[in-house]
Amino acid sequence: MTGSEQWQRPPGRDALGLAGALRWLSLSALIVVLDQLTKWYAVQQLAYGERIPVIAGCFDWTMAHNTGVAFSMFADGEVWTRWGLSGFALLVSAGFAIALARLGRNERFSALAFALVIGGAVGNIIDRVRLGYVIDFILWYWREWHWPAFNIADSAIVCGAAVLILFGWRDTKRAL
Repeated sequence: MTGSEQWQRPPGRDALGLAGALRWLSLSALIVVLDQLTKWYAVQQLAYGERIPVIAGCFDWTMAHNTGVAFSMFADGEVWTRWGLSGFALLVSAGFAIALARLGRNERFSALAFALVIGGAVGNIIDRVRLGYVIDFILWYWREWHWPAFNIADSAIVCGAAVLILFGWRDTKRAL
C-alpha cells in the first residue's frame, strides 16, 4: 500500500469533507467563545487564589493560573512549556481537523469528539500564548480531596476524550 492509498476512504464510505468538517468546527468555535467569555468573567470577579463557595462541601469558584498541562504537570515556568505546549496543542488540533474532514458522514461520535478536543485545545492555546498560563476557575472537591481547578476548555477536552474512548471501544468491539 502506498502512502496516498492509506489515506483514502474505503469504497462506499463518503467522507465528511470540508463542508461537513466546518459544521463540526463551528461547535469548536462555540467552545472557544464560551471558554474565553467564562475566563474573562472569572478574571473580573475573582482575585488570584480566591475561593467562593457555590455548593458547600463540593463546588467553588476559584482563580488559578496553570503554567503546565493537566494536573499542572510540566508547570516549572520554563519558556519551553509556554511555546512547546502551545505548539503541541496546535499540531494535535490540526491533526484532528484533518481527521475530522476524512471521517465518514455517519461517524458522528468521532466528529463530536474531535470538535470538542479542538475547541478545548484552542481555548487553552489562546491563554497560554497570550498570558503564559491557562486560567482555571472551577473547583470540585469532597472533604479534603480536591480535583485540580479547571475551565470550560479542559471540560471539552475531557468529554471529547471520553467520547473517543467509549465509542471507539464500542466500534472496535463490533468489528471483532
